[in-house]
Amino acid sequence: HVYVSRVVEMAVNSAAAPPKNKPARTALPCKDFSEFKEALQQMRTIDDGIIYKLNNSVPTASFADQVDSHKQCKELYEQLQDIYKLRTRAIQNCISETSQSVLALKERRDADRAGSTDIVKELRKEQTKLRSMEIERGVESIIRERSLKVYSERCWKSYRPPDNAQ
Repeated sequence: HVYVSRVVEMAVNSAAAPPKNKPARTALPCKDFSEFKEALQQMRTIDDGIIYKLNNSVPTASFADQVDSHKQCKELYEQLQDIYKLRTRAIQNCISETSQSVLALKERRDADRAGSTDIVKELRKEQTKLRSMEIERGVESIIRERSLKVYSERCWKSYRPPDNAQ
C-alpha cells in the first residue's frame, strides 16, 4: 500500500508542480521524446508491481480474517484509476502540444518560398515524435487493460468497481 501510494503521490505532485520550464498542464516532458518515454515508464511502475501489490493486499483463505480485502482492493482500484487518468491526460496533452507544433511547422514550410530544408527536417522530426506519442497512447491502453484484468482476477470477490468505471 505504501509503495503504490508513493508512486501515485509522486505522479500527482509532478503534475501539480512541474518544473518551471515545463507547461503546467502536463506531468510529462513533451519536447524530447526520450524524456517523455522515460517519465512515462516511471509513472507506469504501479502497473509493473500490480501482482506484488495484489499478493500483499488480497489474503489467502487462511489469512482472510486478518486483512480487510474489500478496503485494500478498493484503495488499489482508486489508486489505479487516479494514475490512469493522470497518465492519459499527460499523454494527450503532449500529443496536443506536438500536434500544434506540427501544424505551425507546416505553415512555416508552406510560407517559406526559399524551400528551407531545416524546416522540412524539423517538421519530419516532429511528425515522428507525434506518431511515437500516439503509439504510447495505444500502449497505455494495453497496460491499463492488462493491469485491470489482473486486478479483477484477484479482487472480484472483495470489491467490484462501479459499472461506469474503467
